[in-house]
Amino acid sequence: MIFVYITNPNRKTALIISQKLLNQKLIGCANILPIQSLYWWQGKIVKDKEYVLIAKTLEKNYKKIKEAVEKIHPYSVPCILKIKIDEVNKKYFKWLKEIVK
Repeated sequence: MIFVYITNPNRKTALIISQKLLNQKLIGCANILPIQSLYWWQGKIVKDKEYVLIAKTLEKNYKKIKEAVEKIHPYSVPCILKIKIDEVNKKYFKWLKEIVK
């Protein structure tokens, strides 16, 4: 199991991406959280409100998820991170495997 961590400029974008990935059965669950981000961009430090999308899926789907997000994400350099999960409860993992392709 992995989490795919994706930052978004607003809630609407995070929802659109979540729906697309859920409809394609690439993810089993999406969490969307408001965050405060600080980062370097074009030579200066930027402070932004963003929304992080945490998508729960199987490792085999990461490449397809990354490609799908890159096609529709409005950022020229979107943050798409794969986070490996070492431990997960068996019932949840069984459910996830039944849901995703």
